[in-house]
Amino acid sequence: MVDVLGAQLYAWSALIALLLFALFVRRVIGVRLGLPRTLLAAAVGITLGPALVTGMMPVPDPASDTLDLLLYTALLSVVTLVVAMFALAAIEMLVPNGSLPGPVSTVRGLRGRARRTRRYLRILRVLAQHGLARFLRGGRHRGVATPEDRRALARSVRRAMEDAGVTFVKLGQQLGTRRDIPPEFVAELSRLQDDADPLPWPAVEAVLTAELGAPPTQVFASIEQEPLASASVAQVHAARTTAGRAVVVKVQRPGIGSQVAGDLDILDRLARTLTARTAWARHLGLADLVAGFAAALREELDFRVERDNLATVAAGLEGSDGIVVPAADPDLCTARVLVMEHLAGTPLGAAGPVLARLGEDRRRAIAENLLHVVVDQVVAHGVFHVDLHPGNLLVADDGTLAMLDLGSVGRLGSRARDQLVLLLAALATADSVAVTDALLEVVDRPDVVDEHRIEQEVGEILARYAGPSAAQAAPAMAALFQLVARHRLGIPPQVAAAFRTLATLEGTLQVICDEYDLVDGARRYAERPAHRAASPREVRATLESELVGLVPVLRRLPRRIDRITDAVEHGRLQVGVRLLADPADRRFVTRLWHQALLVVLACTAGLMSVALYLAAPGPMVTDAVGIFHVLGTALLGGSVILVMRLLVVIFRGADDEDAG
Repeated sequence: MVDVLGAQLYAWSALIALLLFALFVRRVIGVRLGLPRTLLAAAVGITLGPALVTGMMPVPDPASDTLDLLLYTALLSVVTLVVAMFALAAIEMLVPNGSLPGPVSTVRGLRGRARRTRRYLRILRVLAQHGLARFLRGGRHRGVATPEDRRALARSVRRAMEDAGVTFVKLGQQLGTRRDIPPEFVAELSRLQDDADPLPWPAVEAVLTAELGAPPTQVFASIEQEPLASASVAQVHAARTTAGRAVVVKVQRPGIGSQVAGDLDILDRLARTLTARTAWARHLGLADLVAGFAAALREELDFRVERDNLATVAAGLEGSDGIVVPAADPDLCTARVLVMEHLAGTPLGAAGPVLARLGEDRRRAIAENLLHVVVDQVVAHGVFHVDLHPGNLLVADDGTLAMLDLGSVGRLGSRARDQLVLLLAALATADSVAVTDALLEVVDRPDVVDEHRIEQEVGEILARYAGPSAAQAAPAMAALFQLVARHRLGIPPQVAAAFRTLATLEGTLQVICDEYDLVDGARRYAERPAHRAASPREVRATLESELVGLVPVLRRLPRRIDRITDAVEHGRLQVGVRLLADPADRRFVTRLWHQALLVVLACTAGLMSVALYLAAPGPMVTDAVGIFHVLGTALLGGSVILVMRLLVVIFRGADDEDAG
């Protein structure tokens, strides 16, 4: 019993000593590090330090002189500390702090990692089935040089996205609206269908009961059990309220939220990995694209957002004839259930007979009205439908259009809208200088921009595609997007959504009227705000608005001019220039100065230590140890400590820059 108690006391004493020594090492290193790695480094130091000292000098007899014991203990402590710091620096270099999860987060994330791993394996299996796994390795690949090869690859990508599930289908649909990817992929991805097998009525009834607080037979006067449409996120049922109004009920599929959340996490990780390893992902801006897509899809899963969007878009359509949106019933809308007005009509994609009966002139007028309404939403109201493909439009017998599926809308601030108006007006004039200036105002400019080269390329695009044919709109838009990507000009997400809306609208207008000229229609629309801005009333209003802001400045201007002239007259005029005004610059200079000081001190201590060892032993402290040995060892320990602190700071700074 005594031996067991003694062993426990020894173990606890050793553990406490190790912990105290680890905390001392972390304090000496001067950088906040994780406790597990510090304990590991301390254990290495305690294990190897005594062995090294024993090899350097014999262990003194306990009966020896007290000074010998003190010197041996000091040498043992310095060597142990140096070894522990070397181990800590090596660990920090090989496994940077934060690169591995902590024990708590590891335990908490085991279930999520297992679920994510299963999903990873399924996605990899889908990619392998369609011959796409080889593209995850990065680098150059053969077999994609010709248009036929690219079409085959695009077909494989589309089929893989269809097999991977709803999140990847919607991502593919969004990619299919871009004009900065090869046309073969645009053609295939635009064919992605968001259809799904209908849910059985008991599952729909369970969702309605949970969300509305009562069975659907008590909430509605009648509801059809057979769905009108079934998609991967939700399905729609026709119903009639107790007040007798015809409505449609949009019900979200059970479990779709957790599935989409897991897929979005995988997409985010995959996008960051591909961006780091492949040039095409960096060129496409895949990480930013996935981030914007994830935000839009999360909004789409909350039907309360769509309820508010319906009201906002309807307010912007007041005064616009021929285009409507269904009105939502706010009392019956929840996060997973949306009840809205039932509008009669035929989906635009299947409305060929209806459009044929309307005649060519009427179809052209409908297309013109839709273009003006959408562009007006973008540049005037700032709230617009981001995915107005033919499946999201209904055509009534009289030609009235109804916008559907407003789960995700784009929003633009006043500054972004003004910039887009200037860009549209510049495109209408086909002036390369004006288009370049307007384009650089819209995008996020990098630190270095070759404006002259961009202006030349814009001029070439305008010269090539500035014709009257509507068929030239798509290649012109694609060329402009490729120019933006080639010069690393970042497009803000909401501005990109506006461009995507206009690109999607092009195909929709062609369905309504295949001879409609999108470029000409946009040019005529762009002339309207320019003429309106040049009218006497608008000029007067603009001047009055600017003068209101200038009045305080004008009131202070004479007094300031008088002060400046008085200072000039009496030779007291001074110009104050504050160096390093930016806090980031001051932090950089301070950190650089500290590192330089550490280098000087470490080198000085190391050189003095070498000099003292060369001049040793000097006055003898004991029979075997001179004063120069003691001082040299102390300086050597200090030099090593300073070097270790400097190395850890450098490693930590490099990791922070990489993370940023």
